[in-house]
Amino acid sequence: MQIIAGLGNPGAKYAGNRHNIGFMALDAIHRKNPFSPWSKKFKAEISEGELAGEKVLLVKPQTFMNLSGESVGEAMRFYKLAPKDIVAIYDELDLAPGKARIKVGGGHGGHNGIKSLDAHCGKEYRRLRLGIGHPGAKELVTNHVLGDFAKADHAWLDPLLDELGINAAILVRGEDSQLMNKLALATGSKPEEDAPAKKPAGQSHIRAARNHAQPKALPTSGPMAHMLKKLFGDKDK
Repeated sequence: MQIIAGLGNPGAKYAGNRHNIGFMALDAIHRKNPFSPWSKKFKAEISEGELAGEKVLLVKPQTFMNLSGESVGEAMRFYKLAPKDIVAIYDELDLAPGKARIKVGGGHGGHNGIKSLDAHCGKEYRRLRLGIGHPGAKELVTNHVLGDFAKADHAWLDPLLDELGINAAILVRGEDSQLMNKLALATGSKPEEDAPAKKPAGQSHIRAARNHAQPKALPTSGPMAHMLKKLFGDKDK
């Protein structure tokens, strides 16, 4: 069994917020797949279904973002699951809008919902981060995350969520690279690859020539030194 937890804040006031993209993602999975109607349990809205031959519980904590772990942790313990059986979907400031990344474990990056999950569930769960972009200054972050998506954002947001909903079985199977490719194609972006290692900076051909042309120090001993003394005389005398 797996738990897919989408993070957000409950209530109509927050429904369209960037911080609620985790809730939106779960709504898309619920829409595109055969899941039971939403009900209330574990301080959350939950829905049961099956994906890729595995039982799946969708969890939208209703504790507000900062206490998300209380809800997800309660569900995890009830079903005797481990952190590896959890997928958390949430907003990521440090990813461009529409970008997606997934990994197991890692830091919380200042995200209060993830801090709470780490505290109540352990850290080794899968994390699907959906980019909402950074406003550019720290003092603007709160208004940015608690602000609604703009109309223009729906050009990438709707295809991203629909594609995630359609391919939720791939998420459950753990075929992460395939899922990232599908989400990137849906939003018209290319999956980022590791940047090639930088080559060491080479000298310009002029500087190299100058360095090559600089005379070496004359020998002070040995046969060559003796011959030079004969030719030019011994300056020390």
